[in-house]
Amino acid sequence: MSRKRIGVVTAGIMLSLFLASMESTVVATAMPTIVGQLGGLEHYAWVFAAYMVATTTTVPLYGKLSDLYGRRRLYVVAMALFLAGSVLCGMARSMLQLILARAVQGAGAGGIMPLAFILIGEMFNMQERARMQGFFSGVWGVSSIVGPLLGGFIVGQLSWPWIFYVNVVPGLLAAALVVLAWQDQIGRAAQPVVDYAGAALLTAGLVTLLVGLMEPGSAQSWLLLALAGALFAALLYVERRAVDPILPLPLFRQRLFVVTIAHGTLAGMAMFGSISFVPLFVQSVLGTSALQAGITITPMLLGWVCASIISTRIMFRVGYRTLGMLGTSGLVVGSLLLARTGAASSQVSIMVMVGIMGVGMGFAIPPYFIAVQSSVERRLLGTATSMVQFSRSIGGTIGVSIMGAALSVRLAANLKAGSLDPGLVSRLLDPLPGAVVVVNAGVRLALANAINLVFVVALVAAALALLPTFFAPRTALADNAMPEVAEPALG
Repeated sequence: MSRKRIGVVTAGIMLSLFLASMESTVVATAMPTIVGQLGGLEHYAWVFAAYMVATTTTVPLYGKLSDLYGRRRLYVVAMALFLAGSVLCGMARSMLQLILARAVQGAGAGGIMPLAFILIGEMFNMQERARMQGFFSGVWGVSSIVGPLLGGFIVGQLSWPWIFYVNVVPGLLAAALVVLAWQDQIGRAAQPVVDYAGAALLTAGLVTLLVGLMEPGSAQSWLLLALAGALFAALLYVERRAVDPILPLPLFRQRLFVVTIAHGTLAGMAMFGSISFVPLFVQSVLGTSALQAGITITPMLLGWVCASIISTRIMFRVGYRTLGMLGTSGLVVGSLLLARTGAASSQVSIMVMVGIMGVGMGFAIPPYFIAVQSSVERRLLGTATSMVQFSRSIGGTIGVSIMGAALSVRLAANLKAGSLDPGLVSRLLDPLPGAVVVVNAGVRLALANAINLVFVVALVAAALALLPTFFAPRTALADNAMPEVAEPALG
């Protein structure tokens, strides 16, 4: 493509990434208020989980379909679903409606993020990709500031549905830029084959697993977990015999790919789980506003951005393996400090803790991402890229589900032990003017103790994420993803 077209597509991708990255911070900031108004703290995790389940199960599907049918067509479908889901979220009048609408929104987001990075991988060579990864990290920097501020402003001055409606206009603009400028270059020598059976089994297995994790210890939970195991076993059976499997099993023979997937899953569990619950802790336990609760997670995202820019610039001198170890160690340290928080903790101290976690992720994630993109064949670029995104999504999804279950169980036990009215929790999340001081202090302590267990789960995940980094291969990276200059066009 010409430089002009590349510039237009790049602008569209930047806007897409801005929307996707801002979405997480805006929704996390507003969720305590949303749950307080719609009711049902026990469903808090499902608002995140529904979005992440849909994202997780569609990420590998978008990658495969884009390899077969073209990036532009799939990008349009993804953006249309994301915007339709955003509108439905704003129109929701119950937690069930919101959860279902978030699933639609997530089905679109599952394509936006990986397709954006796939387009980057196709437009630029290895050295350019490293620079562009750092450049696009600046988008996360802007959104990490705008997202919490915008979310807090909208909740405080307008109403929470507008945190979803704000996606519509910029989403349409981003789609127009990519559609008008991008030119697909895919081979059509063979009839495309889509692994629909694999996609169905993957979706069913993940949904069953997550529902089973929501009520740990019950007979129904064990039954669902056993069923999930059977579905995943069937998935492996189908994928080994599929002509073009949605899960690239041959890639799992490469140590770098396996290490990246394992690290991404565990790090995603720690990071995205924490992002979902830190605003709840700050707003309900420390008694801050929605705006202050959102600002608390800003250092996490800013740290991620700044460290990403640095890591992509020094990875060829320092090595992706060293950066991965250092970054994950930072994630562990931040998670350890966060796991020690309580009702007496200050907002500033929590901002420092999550900032350390963000810096760790910024040093660890981009080097592995670039290493995988640079080590696979071009025909597998889309699938491999999507699988890396998939690993972090599945980690975050499982993490939020486990943490949500832990929160519900511990909070119910704390309220029962203290003979406290569960209805008082809603008054913490959406208090009436001047009524904050009336809320029983015991409820704050009960909720603080329950959320602390959530942070302990994040610490365990972060510590486990450090283990795969020691098994990363000590090899120099080669740009295998770029096509040969003399490669003839098929079709």
